Amino acid sequence: MHAVEKILAEASGKREVRTGEIVNAKVDVAMVHERAGPRVAESFDKIGAERVWDPSKVVVTFDHNVPPPTVENAEAQKRFKGFLKKYGLRNVFPGGTGICHQVLPEKGFAWPGTVIVGTDSHTVTYGAFGAFATGIGHTEMASVLALGEIWLRVPRAVRVEVKGKLPPGVMAKDVVLRVAKDVGEEGALYDVIDFVGSTIRGMSVDGRMVLCNMSVEMGAKAGFVEADRKTLDYVGARTGRTFVPIKTDPKYDYEREWRFNVGELEPQVALPHSVANVRPVSEVGEVRVDQALIGTCTGGRLEDLRAAAMILKGRRVSPETRLVVVPASLEVYLQALKDGLMETLLHSGAIVCPPGCGPCTGGHMGVLASGEVCVSAANRNFRGRMGSLDSLLYLASPATVAASAVEGRITDPRKYI
Repeated sequence: MHAVEKILAEASGKREVRTGEIVNAKVDVAMVHERAGPRVAESFDKIGAERVWDPSKVVVTFDHNVPPPTVENAEAQKRFKGFLKKYGLRNVFPGGTGICHQVLPEKGFAWPGTVIVGTDSHTVTYGAFGAFATGIGHTEMASVLALGEIWLRVPRAVRVEVKGKLPPGVMAKDVVLRVAKDVGEEGALYDVIDFVGSTIRGMSVDGRMVLCNMSVEMGAKAGFVEADRKTLDYVGARTGRTFVPIKTDPKYDYEREWRFNVGELEPQVALPHSVANVRPVSEVGEVRVDQALIGTCTGGRLEDLRAAAMILKGRRVSPETRLVVVPASLEVYLQALKDGLMETLLHSGAIVCPPGCGPCTGGHMGVLASGEVCVSAANRNFRGRMGSLDSLLYLASPATVAASAVEGRITDPRKYI
C-alpha cells in the first residue's frame, strides 16, 4: 500500500484500503479559520449538534481578514468568537499569530501519520509532514466538529520525482511551477501527489511545504512527502513527542509518474490567469510591475524572507513599484527581526504588514486597481484574486519577486545572487 492508504486504513479501523474505496476516517486535527468560521458555526447549529467531539483536536486561526478591514468582517468575527466560547474551543490563535498553514506546524498540530482537515484548500500543505491533509467545505467541517469523522474516497497516488541540485537563485517555488506546467491544472485531479527524489530530500521543511501547498493547484486531493529525519526533528521539537514515519511499500505500483531534473532549471514564472501557464523567466518578456508581493502560505517563510533580503540588501525598490511583505507567522517575523532581515527589507522601501494572508485573498493590504500588474510569491493568479478583474497576476519565487521589485519589471534574480 501507499503511505496515504496506510494512514487512511488506520484512521478507518481497517487492515488495508485501496484506491477508490469509500472509508469513514477518524480525524486527528480539524482546522477552521475565521473567514469560514461563521458559516461553519451556522451549519453546526443547523444540524442540531450539541457539542464539539473533541475541542483539543480543533485549531482555530484568525488570519484572512485581520485586523478586520470592514464592519461586515468585524461583525462576522464577533459572532464566530461567541461560537468558540460557547463550545469551549481553546486552541485559538488570534490575528497577528500568522497564517493557519504556518501556525499549525509551528504549534505542533501537524505530524506524520495523521488525518488533518481544514476549511481551506491549501490545507494540503501539511502533507509535507507525512500526513494526509486536505481541504473541506464549511458544511462538511460542521459534521467533523460534531462527529470527529469524515467520509472519504481513497485517492490515487501519483509520483513526482525531482532530482538534481538546485542552481543558485532557484527555489522550491520554481520547482513546483515547473511541475505544474507539465501536470496541468487538473492533471492530478483527486490524486495524492507524492513528491520524491534527491531534490526533495535535500529541501528544507519550508521548501517541502511549498510543494505540497501547491499540489491543489494541479487538482490534487493532497500532497505528500514521506517523513524523514528533517521531518522528525521539526515535529519532535514542536510536540515533544517521537513519531514513526509511515512508508510506502517498496514495490508499490504508481498509476502515473512524472520525472524532472532541475540541475539546470532557471527561475520560473506563471503568467495570467493559470498556475500552469508557466515559462522560464527568460521567456516572459518585458512586463512592468506595479506591485510585488512576498508572503502568504507559499512565500512568507523565513527562507523566503532571507532570499529576498539577500537581493534587496543595499538596493532600493523601484519608485514605480510597491513591495508588500507579509511574514507567514509571528514566529517568522520575530526571527526575521532578530536576523536583521526586516531592517534590510524596510530600508529597501518594502511595506511590511502584520503576519497573515494579506493581499493574497483580495481582502486588504495590497488590493490591485484595474490594469495593475503584480508579481507574487503566492499560490494563485486567478483573475480578480487580488482585486480588480482587470488586474494581472504573475507567480514567481520570492527571489524573483525581490529582483523584479528592484527593477520595476519581471526579471531574473540570478544577476543579483
